[in-house]
Parts: sequence; C-alpha cells; structure tokens
Amino acid sequence: MAEAQPQGTGPQGTGKAAGGRSAQLAHTGLRSGWTTGACATAASTAAYTALLSGEFPDPVTITLPKGQTPSFALAVEELAPGRTAAMAGVVKDAGDDPDVTHGALVRATVRALPAGSGVVFKAGPGVGTVTRPGLPLDVGEPAINPVPRQLMREHLAQVAARYGGSPGAAADVEVEISVDHGEEIARSTWNPRLGILGGLSILGTTGIVVPYSCSAWIDSIRRGVDVARAAGRRHVAGCTGSTSEKVAVALHHLPEDALLDMGDFAGAVLKYIRRHPVERLTICGGFAKLSKLAAGHLDLHSARSQVDKGFLAELARRGGADEALAGAVAEANTGLAALQLCSAAGVPLGDLVAATARDESLAVLRGAPVAVDVICIDRAGMVVGRAEPRGPGDAGQGSPQR
Repeated sequence: MAEAQPQGTGPQGTGKAAGGRSAQLAHTGLRSGWTTGACATAASTAAYTALLSGEFPDPVTITLPKGQTPSFALAVEELAPGRTAAMAGVVKDAGDDPDVTHGALVRATVRALPAGSGVVFKAGPGVGTVTRPGLPLDVGEPAINPVPRQLMREHLAQVAARYGGSPGAAADVEVEISVDHGEEIARSTWNPRLGILGGLSILGTTGIVVPYSCSAWIDSIRRGVDVARAAGRRHVAGCTGSTSEKVAVALHHLPEDALLDMGDFAGAVLKYIRRHPVERLTICGGFAKLSKLAAGHLDLHSARSQVDKGFLAELARRGGADEALAGAVAEANTGLAALQLCSAAGVPLGDLVAATARDESLAVLRGAPVAVDVICIDRAGMVVGRAEPRGPGDAGQGSPQR
C-alpha cells in the first residue's frame, strides 16, 4: 500500500485550506490515492535499482509531477539469476475513490538493453494494446499513457546516474508493465470499446487519484464558490482536472481561491453559481468532456454520459464539413479522433463545441448575471477550442432553459 497522506491538506500536502483544489479535497474528508502510472513508476524504479545494485529499495520513494514524494511498499520482488531481469510489484491504493483498479497488483519487469536503446515499453499480462486511432498513443503501442512514460523515464535515468551512469543520461532498458487480473478488470472499463485490447491502461497526469463522492464533491464545489465570493473574486474557473486548471491559470492569471475543481460535475457548478453569481465563469476542460456539456449533459462522468459522435457530426456540418467528413466524424473511435479529422480539414470543431457548451451553460444559469467563456483542451493541455465570454443579455443565446 502507498504511504498515507496527511489528512486535511489535500493531495498537494500544502496544508492550505482557504480555497482552490486542495481545499476542496480537504473539505470532502475523503482520502486520495495513487494512479496506476504512479504505481508503475514506483515498481519500475525499484526493479531497475535491483537490476543495477542487487537490492530492492523497500519502500521505494518517487517524485510526482507536482513535487509530492510518496513512498510505496513492495508487494512482490524477484531478481533473476545473473541479474538478467528484475521484477517488483506495488498494490494500487486508490484511497476513497471507487476505482475498479483499487487493490490491483501493478508489476514492472526491467531488462537491460544495448547502449543507445533508451527506454522501451512493453505491455505485459493485464495491460492493453492500442488497436484503433484517436488515442494519445499510436496503434500497436502498449496502453501506457504519455505522462506515466515520461515519469518512468525520468526515474530510471536517475537510477542509472546513481549507479555509475552520467548525469542526465537515459536508461537503456525494456520495461514491461503488467497488472494481475488486468484483462478481467478491463472488462469493467471503456477500454474494449476504445479498441484497447488485452487489459488495462496505465494512466495518470499527476500521479494522484482524486476521490469523487458525488455528494461530498458537490458540497466542496459549493464551498469553493463561497470562498471565492468571500474573497471578492469576480472571475472563477471551473476545471475538469489539473491540466485544465493549469491552462486556466496561464490564460487568466487566476489565484488559487478562484479555481473550482469541477471534475465531472458541471451542473453543480452552474446551478450553484446561478444562485450565488460571480461576474465571470470560465469553464475549462478536455474536448471530449466538454462536448458532453455542449450536448446538454451536466454530469460528465463516463459512466453517466458518453461522447455523442452523431452530435459532433452535426456540429461539423455547421462548421462547413461535407457529408463525407461528417460521416467520418460520426464513425470516429473517440472524440479526439473526430477533432483530428476536422482539424485536418480546416473545420473548427473545437471552437464549435466550446461555443455550444457556453450557450448550454448560459441556459442552465437562467439569466443570472454571469458571463461565461469556455476553453477546450486536448490531453497534452493544448487549447483546441475557445468561446469568448457571453452573458445573459448578449445576442445569440439560443439554447433552451433548464
């Protein structure tokens, strides 16, 4: 199990609870956990250390993208004769989140490769392989997402330097990540539908699993709005995650207590701000999630709403797409794939989704004195669509009230 976090400080461990993302988590009373990407990083770091030194560090400490340094106990370890390979495993602790991978054993097996090979990732048992376009990985690649890959590369390079390599040099290893019973667990996820076959994905942008109890998280959103208003903030941002939060801060220079960790609960933000207005609300999130808001969904969780590619095809037509492109959008594997098709054809699908999501948001606000703008981003945090601020008195608001 991963080392427990201090209670009441949020995932960043700052101890600040005045407002913003960390204060929201502290207010819920829920314990955060660790992503499969963090577990894979810990396991691969321990395995490579044993491969070079003959000893497994236990617990093994890693540094996450935001600077946290959790320690993980090893559940299994094995060093092959002659140090030809080393395997270490970590049990995932998802905290209080109802994550299907909670308790799963994430293993990393590390083998040396010739100099200049770099880090080569391999899907072991229970980890899926990408078979369709539209994901942030090429077809044929193991379903180990870009941020966990980079995190593992960084830690493996540090291990290599510690045991004789030059500082900054890349490790030359094969890293095979596996998850016990992962193929069975993956049947409860969207992976098969997305064309990720054979098991789970190794995920995570921050390394931290933020627990979402609907009632507790919605209550924390309300508290976040109250804190922002009490501090005199006239502009707040509802963000779907840490990447979109960074984008909102970079574009609007908002302080921490003006940031609302909206997660999947767009409706909760809009309905509370309807009753407790601020002058301006920025909604920032992933293109696929905000396409759900554009289609009229207020709960953006994948278990309760899905990306409607037929709806995206209709938006694409409004943006000038011909029937061949609209048909391709309707049949796309993912929202990202639909966006890529339109971008290649010069159709501004991202801007169309942002504008429609803004107008849907204004409909939910029901004339409250709030101007809304929307920012859509891709998985890397690049802005792929924007809608400028519009308030209740501006022309062009055509969505029905709710």
